Amino acid sequence: MRQRSLIAITAALAAGALTLTACGSRDDDGGSDSGNGGGGGGGTTVVIGVDAPLTGDLSALGLGIKNSADLAAKTANETKHVDGITFKIEALDDQGQPSVGQQNASKFVADKEVLGVVGPLNSSVGESMQKVFDSAKLVEVSPANTGPSLTQGLEWRTKKVRTYKSYFRTATTDAVQGPFAAQYVYNDAKKKKVFVIDDKKTYGAGLAGTFTDEFKRLGGQVVGTEHINPDTKDFSSVATKVKNSGADVVYYGGEYPQAGPLSKQIKEAGAKIPLVGGDGIKDDTFIKLAGAASNGDLSTSVGAPVEELDSAKKFVADYKEAGYKEGYAAYGGYSYDSAWAIIEAVKKVVEDNGGKLPSDARAKVTEAMQNVSFDGVTGKVSFDEFGDATNKQLTVYSVENGAFKAVKSGTYTG
Repeated sequence: MRQRSLIAITAALAAGALTLTACGSRDDDGGSDSGNGGGGGGGTTVVIGVDAPLTGDLSALGLGIKNSADLAAKTANETKHVDGITFKIEALDDQGQPSVGQQNASKFVADKEVLGVVGPLNSSVGESMQKVFDSAKLVEVSPANTGPSLTQGLEWRTKKVRTYKSYFRTATTDAVQGPFAAQYVYNDAKKKKVFVIDDKKTYGAGLAGTFTDEFKRLGGQVVGTEHINPDTKDFSSVATKVKNSGADVVYYGGEYPQAGPLSKQIKEAGAKIPLVGGDGIKDDTFIKLAGAASNGDLSTSVGAPVEELDSAKKFVADYKEAGYKEGYAAYGGYSYDSAWAIIEAVKKVVEDNGGKLPSDARAKVTEAMQNVSFDGVTGKVSFDEFGDATNKQLTVYSVENGAFKAVKSGTYTG
């Protein structure tokens, strides 16, 4: 779920975790003053909005997104990356709820200093925001949305149509992630009978669908399917169905708050089989919730492990030095790159307009985003004709001794 904008008057960068703040002081959740260290200069401040779940079950991911975008803004200010412009982060909490995300989108649109928004985390929230942003020609760059329909339309399987030209993302899609997981489960893990579960949400149901299609194409058998209520933590009846199905693996389309208890209860029911999920479960909180039962569970996630990328070494070091209380989590590198993409688009617009922002800055930034290309934290960052990331790399992780360990990286080959 990120990006930059422009406008400098002060070097304050408020990264409020719960509310949209106007001042630039360090807040309790690790957000910080995006002081420019003497950089920036000039008289224009550009605000980059951040929308993510900053409270609640998914806050571990959301705060990592916010902090990483904040770090990008700080870096741009300190290096005077855009002459005459100071970047400022303003973060809103969407609580993982589409209705709240839509309200946040309207708030960002109403703030004329906002020239780009990083986020959101959830594809369902992304759906609720797209029209609001597109009508205002305000660019949005998500570091985590993976639902294919967001960029390629509802009928993306048969006819790809880009509906919203202001929407971009730095994460690859479930059209790639689901099949990639299926190939690993069938070919590498040698699992042939799967029980598929999802949470009925845009991300979870879509991911489960693309996994299922590829698993069946490979010759695998789907021995059961189930939809769960994401508002509950009691999955005992589903766990019993899994046990009685004869499945040798479970695929779950959803996020870690439910995946953790689900994995634990499936094992307790007597089915000693791995649970496999997408990037939505790739957080240490999953392991805490599932306990020892998580050993052997698998997750795919976008890109390669940040810690193993030469391109991410500076980001990892700078993030630690900045002193954020929360980790950058699964999408930190993508959030930084999303924010930097906004910054690069702003830079292009300013340079093309004689060193200042034009009156139609939002539209110009959205237009410039299509051609943004740079070497980012996560690798080469650029966008295709649909606004999707051109970087399609994915990684499979296995839980071993209480931690996620990368076991295979690559790209899906259909």
